[in-house]
Amino acid sequence: MQRRQLLRNSGQTIAAAAGAGVLSACTIRRADESRSSGLPQVRWRMATSWPISLDTIYGGAETICQRVAEMSGGGFNIEPFAAGEIVPGLEVLDAVQAGAVECGHTASYYYIGKNPAFAFGTAVPFGLSAQQQNAWLYNGGGNEAMDRLFGDFGTKFFPAGNTGAQMGGWFKRPIQGLASLQGLKMRIPGLGGKVMARLGVNVQVLPGGEIYLALERGAIDAAEFTGPYDDEKLGLHKAAEYYYYPGWWEPGPTLSALVNRKSWTALPKEYQAMFKTACYEANLGMLSKYEQRNSEALLRLQRQGIRLEAFSNDILNAARDATKEMFAELARSDTDFRNLLEQWRQFQRAIIRWNRINELPLANFTANAEGDQP
Repeated sequence: MQRRQLLRNSGQTIAAAAGAGVLSACTIRRADESRSSGLPQVRWRMATSWPISLDTIYGGAETICQRVAEMSGGGFNIEPFAAGEIVPGLEVLDAVQAGAVECGHTASYYYIGKNPAFAFGTAVPFGLSAQQQNAWLYNGGGNEAMDRLFGDFGTKFFPAGNTGAQMGGWFKRPIQGLASLQGLKMRIPGLGGKVMARLGVNVQVLPGGEIYLALERGAIDAAEFTGPYDDEKLGLHKAAEYYYYPGWWEPGPTLSALVNRKSWTALPKEYQAMFKTACYEANLGMLSKYEQRNSEALLRLQRQGIRLEAFSNDILNAARDATKEMFAELARSDTDFRNLLEQWRQFQRAIIRWNRINELPLANFTANAEGDQP
């Protein structure tokens, strides 16, 4: 495909670092050791796509920043910024690419307008579960494939969070079938949004911090974000009554840390290793938190009288058919998408064959035996 030119207007260099706070004797000693080893003092900024109020998803960015500071003894410090503090939430890639910030925490599918294959770095409709996604990224060639794609935009890609299987979103009125989707104004990004558009939905893409007002004021009729915990924090249950499932467009979405390649190359190898390790922790830690917090939040929402509803089979079947058609069209028109789709499908087929044997039978039995556990 034709590559986008690098942004012409690069950002300004980092302002002088803020004055350091009082450090413990241990931290001072470790910092001295870092300097004596010849490692430089490094200060980075991290733009994110998230409001601070979403403590779990924004917490993924904070985990990275905290861990690199701890592991480096204060030699490598990254300051995170919420969406809108440096750049809007959907412009993190642009800021990293231009060098306005050294790194960012975001979702790669926000940028499918630059390259549709970026969707695989987060999630695609009817795609991989969170565990399958991690297996593909870490052991199935996914990381290497995504890093090559982002290399065309002067950035590096690292998995740095996962929300787990998402919900299907909040709707102001019941969705009783395909006809109910016609003309519906819905916030939904990524390729899931492209599929919804094929089903007649008027798709909107908004950052998390703007969803509630748009839904409450009627600018949109429906919205999806992540799941019960974040949706509750955003107050979406106060703006819409019907909560649908499953989120077929995001069965295991990965969030990513993007790093400017020039900044990465200039980083000492020791600091590079620390950053990679911190991203790994953020990825696995965020998923664990969401699994626990979402289960509790859903119970709270149900006690408040929300209407929990399942998408009808005709919607799911139509969405799956539309996904197949869209994949075929993208593969014909885009070389990157076609190559990645072939590799990804081979992995998906193999992992599904295995999971049909090792996980699904027990999961189905256990779920259907709720209340009768040992």
